[in-house]
Amino acid sequence: MTTAIVWFRRDLRLADHPALHAAASSHERVLPLYIHAPGEEGGWAAGAAGRWWLHHSLSSLRAAWRKHRADLYIGSGESLSVLRETIHRSGATAVYWNRLYEPASIARDSHIKKVLRAEGIEVRSFNAALWCEPWDIATQQGQPYRVFTPFWRNLRPQLTLETPLPVPTPLRVADMSGSLPIEALDLLPHIAWDAGMREAWTPGEAGAQSMLELFADDALNDYANGRDIPSRHGTSRLSPHLHFGEISPRQIHHALHLGTQRRDLKRRPDLEPYLRQLGWREFAHHLLYHFPNTPKENFNAGFDRFVWAKANQTQLRRWQQGRTGIPLVDAGMRELWHTGWMHNRVRMIAASFLTKNLRQHWQHGARWFWDTLVDADLANNTMGWQWVAGSGADAAPYFRVFNPVTQARKFDPTGAYLRRWLPELAEASDKLLYEPWTDPGLLKRTGYPAPMIDLSASRQNALSAYHAMR
Repeated sequence: MTTAIVWFRRDLRLADHPALHAAASSHERVLPLYIHAPGEEGGWAAGAAGRWWLHHSLSSLRAAWRKHRADLYIGSGESLSVLRETIHRSGATAVYWNRLYEPASIARDSHIKKVLRAEGIEVRSFNAALWCEPWDIATQQGQPYRVFTPFWRNLRPQLTLETPLPVPTPLRVADMSGSLPIEALDLLPHIAWDAGMREAWTPGEAGAQSMLELFADDALNDYANGRDIPSRHGTSRLSPHLHFGEISPRQIHHALHLGTQRRDLKRRPDLEPYLRQLGWREFAHHLLYHFPNTPKENFNAGFDRFVWAKANQTQLRRWQQGRTGIPLVDAGMRELWHTGWMHNRVRMIAASFLTKNLRQHWQHGARWFWDTLVDADLANNTMGWQWVAGSGADAAPYFRVFNPVTQARKFDPTGAYLRRWLPELAEASDKLLYEPWTDPGLLKRTGYPAPMIDLSASRQNALSAYHAMR
């Protein structure tokens, strides 16, 4: 009776799980294994918010396995050592896993695959996270894409409506003692600061499906417009579920397409704009695979000549704490701290303020987002920060500096978002809400800070630095 280890990583689900499906089809028994090895992440181990999510996602996955009268085996330490030990104890003859695409993970997995195969162990890996492998899409010259639109024009026709893989039945699982309790991984904060995240999220496969159903039934119908309104639940909020592999792009595409077929044409949801956003996620992984140094280096080498302001810890702390005196920036940063998430448009504005108005290096912002976002993803985080800073692929021009006042008036016209996250200004008039510094008495009464920088002057300083670089 053959046994195959299914090595779970960031594919924390049972449905549409290619490695699990293949292992269950080819072997009499499977042994689900998760290995906690943060030291193998190439300096990008999960931040505090990501660890919180991981704890609860693993708990959800373990509960799902127990419904099948099985358990998720959890180990900790060097992945190759844990795999070898598990192979020895279980008698497994094969190891199956779904691929990761970060540079450190690729190097580790390639080494493990080579070593285990040399020891007579069958090793197979699968794509469970992307529509298209990063190496399977290229320009007509055989080069990686650097611009999103032609990338999407190539990828979009390749998207097929494959039916997602079901959970294998029956699931015959090998029994092995000695699994670590999830608490032994020490993922949760020692000081409770996660109440807002517990209120906002339900990590796990079931939570991902619930969020997808909510999006399909409501927000998708007005996605093209609603996605820019931060006070509304106008986006899918599936990004953390996608990052931890609790749901796959194929499942999302299939479910939303079926949903459009069940609706009349007058209520046909905005499916294409949303698929395009998932396409940006694919593009981010394409870039990271082909340009693996971009988490620490400018994609556009010309930006190596750009003169950033000296790191200012006071300014950084005020930005992190949502105390800049610029309402939309502060609202976004407080939403981030409370929920582990920030609306995408507000992310762009907060990032523009840091990199352009304050001229702080984009890596300062990328590291803070990495620690505080529940959906922190190396590919997306890197592309997003470099895009806003102007140094990335297909980036926003550096001379495009978001004005947080006009952006707030346009996308939060009722002030609902600002008032929710800035209780000091909840009673401010509509006129003062967006520019509270115009009434010093309001600042004194409420304790809301004066702006840490003049928006107009700092914009001009940023443009001057950009022109000097050129």
